[in-house]
Amino acid sequence: MSDETPVELPRVLEQLWGIERRLRPGPKPAFHITDIGRAAIKLADTGGLAAVSMSKVAAELGFTTMSLYRYVDSKDDLYVVMLDHAFGVPPSLDQPSWRERITVWAEAFRDAMVRHPWILQVPVFEPPLSPNQLVWMEHGLRAFEDTTLPPPERLSSMLLVNIYVRGTVQITADMQTRPAEVAREADRLYARRLELLADPDRFPAINASLIGPDAHQDDGDPSEFDFGLDTVLDGIQSRIDRRDQGAS
Repeated sequence: MSDETPVELPRVLEQLWGIERRLRPGPKPAFHITDIGRAAIKLADTGGLAAVSMSKVAAELGFTTMSLYRYVDSKDDLYVVMLDHAFGVPPSLDQPSWRERITVWAEAFRDAMVRHPWILQVPVFEPPLSPNQLVWMEHGLRAFEDTTLPPPERLSSMLLVNIYVRGTVQITADMQTRPAEVAREADRLYARRLELLADPDRFPAINASLIGPDAHQDDGDPSEFDFGLDTVLDGIQSRIDRRDQGAS
């Protein structure tokens, strides 16, 4: 595609941004694109992403499946609307340091995915373009605005935090859906089985980390998230420090 080629937006983005030129011919629109998002999210929150289909969303709204196609062309478009509505707008970042700002951003990002675990099941084919998603990106980048990192490295740093948060939530998602006592019993059973199998001579690192007297078993504990995030931010701080030293 050349720079002179006109750029067309998918209809779903035009509607989310409020620049929809014209819906398909037919009756006057009976609902807004965000109504579709709320209906789909209700289904996903109850039954997971597999519970979401064009027909079920239409039924939730009290309309036919064909009427839904006046707003979205495919299930991928439906996912775009769902994600934009599920994340909403990010928190304001008025903290004094970049580290505090990106921590608030990361925690809010984590909380959104914990509220809607199905987010992790949505296939990602391209970077976000919907309104709320771009606001999240903008806030994440602005968290680093008083650092000496150049814009491309701010983007890479934000993506690193994003990947860490998504990965951590993905690992703990199943644990968080279980009752607390069931989760604790599963952890205890895993620890006993691991102790039986992980001979300290053959697996000394595993033994020291997970079985020894100082072992920490609460993988889903918030302190684990904080430890990992702090470690990621320490790495970013080291890069900032190296840039600062190089500039002096």
